[in-house]
Amino acid sequence: MKLHNTIAAAAALATMALTGCTNLDETVYDQVMSDNYYNTKMDVIRAVNRPFEHMFWSIQTRMALNELTADQIITPTRDSWWYDGGQWERLHYHDFNAETTYLQAEWEGSFKGIMFSNYVTEDLERLDGSKLGFTEAEWESMKCQCRVMRAYCYWRLLDMFRNVPSYPSTDPNSSDGNQLTPQQTFDLIESELLACLPVIETKQGSGGNQGLQGQFNKAAVAALLVRLYMNAEVYIGQDRYADAARYAQAIVDGEYGYYKVADRWDEAFDWNNETSDEVIFGFWSSYAYAGSAWLYKGDTYWWSVPQQMEYYVNDSKSDGGDHNCKYACTPSYDLNGQLYNYTLGMTVQKFRTYPSDVRLKLYKNLGNSTREGMFVFGSLDVVKDGKRGKMTDPTGSYELYIRDAVGQFKGLRPNQWPANKRSNLRSGDHQSGYHFVKYPLYPSDEQGHMESDFVEIRLPEVIYSLAECRFRAGSVNEAGRLLNSVRKRNYPREDWPDVLYAPEGKVQLTEQELLDEWGREFFAEGRRRIDLIRFGRFSSGTWWDKTPDKDNHTEIFPIPRTALETNHNLKQNPGY
Repeated sequence: MKLHNTIAAAAALATMALTGCTNLDETVYDQVMSDNYYNTKMDVIRAVNRPFEHMFWSIQTRMALNELTADQIITPTRDSWWYDGGQWERLHYHDFNAETTYLQAEWEGSFKGIMFSNYVTEDLERLDGSKLGFTEAEWESMKCQCRVMRAYCYWRLLDMFRNVPSYPSTDPNSSDGNQLTPQQTFDLIESELLACLPVIETKQGSGGNQGLQGQFNKAAVAALLVRLYMNAEVYIGQDRYADAARYAQAIVDGEYGYYKVADRWDEAFDWNNETSDEVIFGFWSSYAYAGSAWLYKGDTYWWSVPQQMEYYVNDSKSDGGDHNCKYACTPSYDLNGQLYNYTLGMTVQKFRTYPSDVRLKLYKNLGNSTREGMFVFGSLDVVKDGKRGKMTDPTGSYELYIRDAVGQFKGLRPNQWPANKRSNLRSGDHQSGYHFVKYPLYPSDEQGHMESDFVEIRLPEVIYSLAECRFRAGSVNEAGRLLNSVRKRNYPREDWPDVLYAPEGKVQLTEQELLDEWGREFFAEGRRRIDLIRFGRFSSGTWWDKTPDKDNHTEIFPIPRTALETNHNLKQNPGY
């Protein structure tokens, strides 16, 4: 454990020293990575950590691109807030172009992660790890860390853009940026992961990743292979579900270390989630180190709540700036108070299918860094400037009663509905759409305040992937049992006969129900877009204020304009 116990410390040091990720124009390695840099074991660990810190930052772009284009999360205009030149509408309506917000950041962020990984990988190949205090096994595993991170970055690019250039090294003569086919990129990712899997280290024992949080291990590499194979039919037109099932089963069987589904849905997201055996890979994070808590930023989970949330949870705007209402759930009700009949979206209603779901409770801090509930809705009691009252809109013009609908509700009582029945992305106010708290917002004076690590891979993803593979192969009962092994924690035991899938309960598992269950378990985790695509619903589906696309070219994002202008080897994706 000598190496592993220093990883978290190195992450903190690297984060403090290299917090320039908000500037996508930064350059680091042409000055830092030299033969004179690596003098100690810690120097190596700091260098290896750099691509990880950068890619942790990049979760912000993925959240917006993968969720606002899908059916569960929206950014409606709220009075005069959040129109922003229509950029959120372009995501919601699949009206993408080469200048669409966040595409350039996703493209550049992923390629900078690749180049950072290239630099470190090439440096380590020139060094003798034994002279720096590493055992042979530690050194080989260390070299694989950046190779896996590079594969992860290419997977992000394949998922978003398909036709991407290759930058295999830092040598300008070999990194000519030729555009790869999706098959070539798929093969590159697969070969790197398969090469690293037998070399990289296995998680030891129980009690979570502990000091290993933020470091790839065998289960994490295998889980990335599961992701790749699950979507191979989308990426390259090949059915690789059998391969996905093989690696998923190995993880579930404990071949790559001990993992266990937590007893509580929120354990994997809680402030001490480095101790959770549900977490397979998470980016290390801590409020104590400036710039490290990227999950508590505006484009992720800091802005998934009302603007005055600080008065409800008793945190401070000095921690992460003002909260804001960027993200909300797609509505379940029209402006006559009637349920919509969409098969997609209606986010909260999908949870209400099983009304005893503990996640449906109003989010509330219970003290001592504990909480209950995931959603923010209704009328909220707050303490502002020492006075008790109700949460209002940002201007104080009206009290909030947050609803599962989008419209102009100002001044209306909870049982009243507006005369103007227009409900679309431009018609909202600050009461429109349930908000959500995936990672806890504990008070500023509690131990768990902004201490959660960001979970990139957790065991339920592997289990749900295996269940989907079994379902597609016709083993519906086995798929149901697998899903139930996770789902049962969300409902009182006495309700299990009514909420579990057959044969353990009464609910019949269908393809639509499987997609709904993916949405419930992985709500707001930055993945909904690819699930809709895999089920054939992204471009053809209908949900609130969203009609089917003219064709399926929107399942791939356009290559950003600046990328095309700077690399003439690139050809724009079809349809743009």
